[in-house]
Amino acid sequence: MTQKKRIIIIDDHPLFREGLKSIIKQDARYEVAGEAGTGSQGLQKARELKPDVALVDVSLPDQSGIDLIPEILKYSPQTLVLIVSMHSKIDYIVKAFQTGAMGYIVKDSAAEMLLKGMDQILSGNYFMDTSVSHQVVKKLAGMPVREKAEADTGYDALTPREQEIVVLLAEGLSIKQAAGRLFISPKTVENHRANIMRKLGLQSTMELVRYAAKIGLIDIDLWKE
Repeated sequence: MTQKKRIIIIDDHPLFREGLKSIIKQDARYEVAGEAGTGSQGLQKARELKPDVALVDVSLPDQSGIDLIPEILKYSPQTLVLIVSMHSKIDYIVKAFQTGAMGYIVKDSAAEMLLKGMDQILSGNYFMDTSVSHQVVKKLAGMPVREKAEADTGYDALTPREQEIVVLLAEGLSIKQAAGRLFISPKTVENHRANIMRKLGLQSTMELVRYAAKIGLIDIDLWKE
């Protein structure tokens, strides 16, 4: 009997981890060997379990999931990393592949794409759930990291959670909707929003939208004056 491929999940949302586990259980070839809610816990799991695949979120409480990739590969070089994130900004995608990820899935597509993505990376292929082809991904992975524009400085100073909230609010979600998406309370989102506005020196939601569009987080055409 073929041995099951062992998967670890590194994501700080317990409900989302449960959702991923439910998807994985649908395929008898795979089993969830462990899970973690922070980068440090995830690295420990990877070192202990040496999994075949690590499903990693970009926004973790203690560090960026992208920065976690080379740490995982250092201690478990055979592990294949598949990013599962709400972020779809090209900078995140490019950097993920540059640092060693084999695949990148947007969370909204996980139900349809997770098993396919794991199949592909375990077959030695890169995988994305967008129209970007295997060849383009390889080309992007070989490109030098773009120097960050001055406009990105403030954004880079935000925590991973604050960066998530910037995107959601800039896309037009309400405080309550953003809280539901992130599985946190509206009060917590409101507190993060206040910190974001202070750090970026912004006064209104429209200023936040313009800022997000300026640094390429959202498409300003989605908004109508």
